[in-house]
Amino acid sequence: MLGTVGTMTEAVGADAAVRDPEAVSTFVERFAAQLVEAGMARMPSRVFAALLASDTGTLTSAELGEQLKISPAAVSGAVRYLAQVHMVSREREPGSRRERYRVHSDQWYEALTSREAVIKRWEDALREGVTGLGADTPAGRRLAETLDFFEFIERDVAAMMERWRAYRDEKYTR
Repeated sequence: MLGTVGTMTEAVGADAAVRDPEAVSTFVERFAAQLVEAGMARMPSRVFAALLASDTGTLTSAELGEQLKISPAAVSGAVRYLAQVHMVSREREPGSRRERYRVHSDQWYEALTSREAVIKRWEDALREGVTGLGADTPAGRRLAETLDFFEFIERDVAAMMERWRAYRDEKYTR
């Protein structure tokens, strides 16, 4: 049954391994549950896990709906969220109005990078808060400590991402 494995190409392609549909489904649901536990909504978690488990890293809305047994509206909402946080992208099939959704090998990097912009806005708001509340007040000191935490993390994340790129290039581009 293709519904839990992925596309026809994946199931019969020359290089595609035959996989147990139940094992794929189990992985998708377990990994999605971990994403939900970490704070992601349920449908985006399931759609992301299904894309991640797909050999090609791409599936159409119909394929996702069939595999996950969810409505086109649920797929659409999940993909909209995942695209906003840079975890998937939409691609048009040549000569068709049908879209494919793709998970990229650097999705974690992209997700963290997009979070950086959010953290920058939080830092700006915290700076304003420290100024507005007064740096010497208990609330101002609490905001200043929070700001310092975000700035500290931001420096470490930037350095860590550089190390990751070097490691990834060495390990996966051979």
